[in-house]
Amino acid sequence: MIQAESKLKVADNTGAKIIECFKVPGGTRRRYAKIGDVIIASVKSADPKGSLKKKAIVKALIIRQKKPLRRKDGSYISFSDNAAVIVEGKDPKGTRIFGPVAREIRDLGYMKIISLAPEVL
Repeated sequence: MIQAESKLKVADNTGAKIIECFKVPGGTRRRYAKIGDVIIASVKSADPKGSLKKKAIVKALIIRQKKPLRRKDGSYISFSDNAAVIVEGKDPKGTRIFGPVAREIRDLGYMKIISLAPEVL
């Protein structure tokens, strides 16, 4: 469950290291985001040589979350951290993805992220 003021790791090579969610789009009362949701976030920590700088406003797709997520078959999956990939539409802004990615991302049509990921769980 990602909500406003949640900090997430960035799992790509755009230069951003940590982002902070400040909006979960989807209605006035939508509070939480889960794997596969796009959030609007601010870059809090960035690599000085990267393409993104601190204070930049970005859209990010959540690819990992600590809270267990229930799948259609009844099983649960959870990760050791909350992580996101910075996106432009359906394509990632970076050229590499670090760490595992949840299988639910494939069902939502983010095939480029799935193809770049080293592992799909």
